[in-house]
Amino acid sequence: MITDNLIGKKVLVRAYEAGVYYGTLLQVEGNVVILSNARNIWYWSGACSLMELSLRGAKNKDNCKFSVIVDEITILNVCEILPCTEEAITNIESVSVWKY
Repeated sequence: MITDNLIGKKVLVRAYEAGVYYGTLLQVEGNVVILSNARNIWYWSGACSLMELSLRGAKNKDNCKFSVIVDEITILNVCEILPCTEEAITNIESVSVWKY
């Protein structure tokens, strides 16, 4: 499969109607993705696109809204999977959990 080289890597995933998620890619089957240690990337600041976020992370970490981390999530209707660089991984994982 075309995404086999991404299994086990940290990725950003965009899904129709579900938004953007970050985590470790466990499985891809058609347009269904399973991530572990995943969080919803509800809002980011300091990157002009998801592509830039996957390369550099978010410049304005204090203005980001990233959810709590869940052990595993299945995401339907995925339309984009972007591998993250080490710089982006360090940045994204250092963003505080957005919660009430």
